[in-house]
Amino acid sequence: MINVDLGGASARWPRFAPRATGAGFQSVHAFPLRLRDEAVGALNIFGATKGDGLQKDDVAIMQALADVAAVGLLQERAIRRAEALTEQLQGALNSRIVIEQAKGATAQARNISVDEAFVLIRAYARRHNRRLTDVAHAIVMDPNGIDLNQPR
Repeated sequence: MINVDLGGASARWPRFAPRATGAGFQSVHAFPLRLRDEAVGALNIFGATKGDGLQKDDVAIMQALADVAAVGLLQERAIRRAEALTEQLQGALNSRIVIEQAKGATAQARNISVDEAFVLIRAYARRHNRRLTDVAHAIVMDPNGIDLNQPR
């Protein structure tokens, strides 16, 4: 939308147009932020005086700026998602490490196989409605602090 007169836009935007004109704006121009054919946002330009219309060259420049802004926003989104995934993977790896340590400690202390130790740890976690990682961490921190044979 280019060169929209906010004074005559109350029917279209009954809440926005009166507030924008009350703040001193007379016109609005909206440029889509696109990813291929999908609009991911908009760059809005407000004019403070009547007749602040954009010319053809202005429109091309503003759309180019909107396109650059879209690229920046999408890159930031991709980085944020990658960081979140990295944190999740690191958390899973840390959990796996502590579970393996607990399995080893339990197997050594009871003279059983690592697989049997895992069955004991998992069963204890289920009986006591605790996360496997929490039980494993407790075993690693204090191998004598948890009686894996203890019933609920």
